[in-house]
Amino acid sequence: MFVAMITFNNLTLKYLTVSFYMVGRSLTTVANVVFTYLMLGQRTTVKALGCCALIVAGFFLGIDQENALGTLSMFGAFCGVASSVFVALNAIYTSRCLPCVDNNVWRLCLYNNFNACILFIPLMLIFGESPIVLSYPKIFNLAFWFAMTMAGLLGFSMGYVTGYQIQMTSPLTHNVSGTAKSYVQTLIAVVAYTETKTSLWWISNLFVLGGSGLFAHVRATEMKQNHNASKNSDTIPTTSLPK
Repeated sequence: MFVAMITFNNLTLKYLTVSFYMVGRSLTTVANVVFTYLMLGQRTTVKALGCCALIVAGFFLGIDQENALGTLSMFGAFCGVASSVFVALNAIYTSRCLPCVDNNVWRLCLYNNFNACILFIPLMLIFGESPIVLSYPKIFNLAFWFAMTMAGLLGFSMGYVTGYQIQMTSPLTHNVSGTAKSYVQTLIAVVAYTETKTSLWWISNLFVLGGSGLFAHVRATEMKQNHNASKNSDTIPTTSLPK
């Protein structure tokens, strides 16, 4: 799951613009709801499903507007959907696997990255990436390796923070906060690359962000109500019948 998540994340960034990355990967929350039901048997309320519908509407509106701007790649959109699926699955499996490593996030990150280093080798051979890497003109450039090392350190840091966040909260909370992070990334990308976007394009982003925010609010309210109900049931005094 970890390798697939990294692969499709990178392919999404390769074939879609950075500013469209959030919308392209916006179905993570929806995928999390689906897999939570299929794998854990947990049902979602109608209100939460309505929020998911808003996210899906934002996704398709964003696809339409990106196509109108002439910057849409259907393969990139497919990679975005696949990335959403594997991000959701990775979060669920991370939550499941943490007890197997004594809830040690550092150890889980080490295992994930070590396995990824091994699994990426056959993938590079299968897809013919090795000659491209070896013939790259900057393969011995120090500036290139400095940038790659910094990217690796930041990636490892993100992996640790992801595992720690899932451990302290839940896979769903992690995915919702990731959507908020992606929106900030979208704003920075539009400014950095001086891109011009239509009003409907921005509305699609607001649909995704608004749907994710409402979903988080609905789920937080439901969890609070369930917690209060459980607390009240535990404090109900029991009376014994007279003998």
